[in-house]
Amino acid sequence: MSSLQYLVNSTTSYNSVGEVFRSLDNPVIGHLNWLERAWASWYIYMNNDILATGLLFFLTHEVMYFGRCLPWLIIDRIAYFQQWKIQPTKLPSDREQWECFKSVIKSHFLVEALPIWLFHPLCASLNISVSVPFPSIKVMAAQIAMFFVLEDQWHYWSHRAFHWGIFYKYIHKQHHRYAAPFGLAAEYAHPVEVMALGFGTVGFPILYAWSAKNWPQYALPDLHLFTLTVWISLRLLQAVDSHSGYEFPWSLHHFLPFWAGADHHDEHHHFFIGNYASSFRWTDYLLQTESGPVAKAYREKMQRQRAERKLNMAAKTK
Repeated sequence: MSSLQYLVNSTTSYNSVGEVFRSLDNPVIGHLNWLERAWASWYIYMNNDILATGLLFFLTHEVMYFGRCLPWLIIDRIAYFQQWKIQPTKLPSDREQWECFKSVIKSHFLVEALPIWLFHPLCASLNISVSVPFPSIKVMAAQIAMFFVLEDQWHYWSHRAFHWGIFYKYIHKQHHRYAAPFGLAAEYAHPVEVMALGFGTVGFPILYAWSAKNWPQYALPDLHLFTLTVWISLRLLQAVDSHSGYEFPWSLHHFLPFWAGADHHDEHHHFFIGNYASSFRWTDYLLQTESGPVAKAYREKMQRQRAERKLNMAAKTK
């Protein structure tokens, strides 16, 4: 890579780094796809892995979060889409959107920015790779699926804890300012909650990488920073969409019944209790913490049926 680095050092822009890649007659580089070349070009051009990772993660977070919020902001202003608004009488005002935006962007810079900028040294210590080529799609998909499941469990129990006593009064109540959520409100939360729930997104990949490094006997595939980038992007999309306040015929949970979606989380904000999980419905279902009148009616029906069965069994034993 020394000859490549020499050529890169003579360039003046990121695009010129990519041109260097294309000009080299190297069998390894020749097998890289365009995304792998773009990734490698970024790290070589920056010539500082700490800066490259920090800037990459910060920009990814801002672009994915606010980029996904923008369509919902537009949809809120188009009357046609109100037929799918879950709480149609509660549209966020321009002032509410603006106040929420200011709070969220302040949190991004004052709470989340420092851990992001210090992330690369941790990656290096845990063998989280930034090199190319990327892992196979199969490996990345398996790791991301595992992160979704683990984060969902962490979110359920920590979110449920935040609804208890002083935790709700002094921390989680901020997030419940909006009884009818909207996209920007996904990360509108107290700094303690941001860090606590954020552990579910970043902490489990870190634990996985630590396990892969320290328990080689289990032959866990190494974690790549690109996999982590994709995972965080998908988690951000899920968080914003679940706060969108819209239920469409094409919403994902109609095709994947176990997926939570906006209707699941909207009821949590509407009734201020239940539906604690983030991505999936199964934990709330199994632990009977589903929110809303339909879930309540179903639980009451099941309780009546159990009571009737006990009475029938008692009558037969007499």
